[in-house]
Amino acid sequence: MLIHLFFTSLFVSERKQIAFMADEKSPMRISHRLFATSRSETRISMDNYIDLLAELPLFSNINKADIQDVLKQLNAYTKNFSKNEYVRVSGDPVDFIGIVLSGEIQILKDDYYGNRSITASFSMGSMFAEAFVCSKIKTLPIDIMSSTDSTIMFLDSNILLNSYTSEYKFHNTLVRNLLYIVSNKNILLTQKLSYHSHKTTSEKIMAYLTDQAKARHSSEFTIPFNRQQLADYLGVERSAMSYEISKLQKQGYIETNRSYFKLLKS
Repeated sequence: MLIHLFFTSLFVSERKQIAFMADEKSPMRISHRLFATSRSETRISMDNYIDLLAELPLFSNINKADIQDVLKQLNAYTKNFSKNEYVRVSGDPVDFIGIVLSGEIQILKDDYYGNRSITASFSMGSMFAEAFVCSKIKTLPIDIMSSTDSTIMFLDSNILLNSYTSEYKFHNTLVRNLLYIVSNKNILLTQKLSYHSHKTTSEKIMAYLTDQAKARHSSEFTIPFNRQQLADYLGVERSAMSYEISKLQKQGYIETNRSYFKLLKS
């Protein structure tokens, strides 16, 4: 349950509710599955993305000159997706780790009543699905859609986790890096859940802003969210959050302008 919440809750972006049929046998769901799986692979030169990949935590402690060999060992391939095209759909096998090379994707989740939510978004340089790979989950419980024209790299997770030969010299490094990534995201999730434990919207806002100030060693900072994204991250309504932020300003606790905040001594 924690793994599922971990993947679908972290890095929350703009949240929307869309009426949608959740029945796996419905024509709409079947058409989405066909749409997601019928697209043929598009082979793209990996050379264009080596600089980007070299900066990712997954390839830490691996020389840039060796990344191409690592990608071959992991049967890496890239695909182009159009805006609103499905990358993967619920029920697809969890046999990959994805990396967004360009554009943006969204994680979509249906509730019991068929309402669809955008629970997370990932942009260029982000890795996704690694939490599912490290769990015992065999099929995706979510849909993944390309919210813009995008290019995605897929790595064979079975090779990454299970294959070890003398020729596969980067196996241990990759597994250590993957463990670091999942552990770090788990820590961030725990921090996020701590905000949700506060009873009032005002307490959630101040807890988050206080942590941001501590992390930056400054009372002035810019958060990585717009107001809608911040509301989603804290699990509150945007209108209620905006009211509380305005109230905190009037009470002399904070100064703010969009994503800029300053904590004041009151």
